Amino acid sequence: MKSDIHPDYHDITIVMTDGTTFKTRSCMGKEGDTLRLDIDPKSHPAWTGVQRVIDTGGQVAKFNKKFAGIGSRKK
Repeated sequence: MKSDIHPDYHDITIVMTDGTTFKTRSCMGKEGDTLRLDIDPKSHPAWTGVQRVIDTGGQVAKFNKKFAGIGSRKK
C-alpha cells in the first residue's frame, strides 16, 4: 500500500433518533466526534412499515412550487 493516501480511521459516537448511542469506527470527522442520525432503522418506513412525511428545509414545498404548472394546458 502507498503511504499517506488513506484517511484517518478512528472512533466516533452515533446517536440514533430515539437517543440511544453506540460507538463505531469511521473516517468521518475527528476522533471522538458525534454523528446524529435523522433517519435510522428504528424510524425509516422501509423497516417500520409506517409512512411519515419528513420535509427538511421545505424541500417538498419548493418542489411543488417549481413544478406546479406541469400538466396544465395553456390556451
